[in-house]
Amino acid sequence: MALSKGQKAPDFKLYSSEFKEISLSDFKGKKVIIHFFPMAFSGICTTQLCTMRDTFGYYDGLGAEILAISVDSPFTLAKFKEFNNYQFLLLSDFNKEVSKAYGAYYDEFVFNLKGVARRAAFVLDEDHQIVYAQVLESAGDLPDFDAIREALN
Repeated sequence: MALSKGQKAPDFKLYSSEFKEISLSDFKGKKVIIHFFPMAFSGICTTQLCTMRDTFGYYDGLGAEILAISVDSPFTLAKFKEFNNYQFLLLSDFNKEVSKAYGAYYDEFVFNLKGVARRAAFVLDEDHQIVYAQVLESAGDLPDFDAIREALN
């Protein structure tokens, strides 16, 4: 079951594309936007993260951290980040624990792939309470970027 507005976001520890362990609690006192995406280098996922890349200054200006999470390995995410020049952290949920905890998880995905992150967006306030949550049914849809911006204000 997906998390919803008003709930406390579960803490987590994941490895980044820079091969460092990152915890949600590392960002205590900061607003956080968490983007779950199914797979690096796929078309819609690239569009999702490039949209955040291209508007990074706006979010940075609000003091908001962006974390992008998929079940890809840290090695794949490192190449994906380098290829697309992302300024924010890409985190590997290779063991699929965080995707499941946030309700952003497909048991079965395209091509009979099992255990892939569902496309989702969460906005957390400075205390890491969820102020916006969107978990998409279709991986072909993009998050509502306008609603994400509204939730930050």
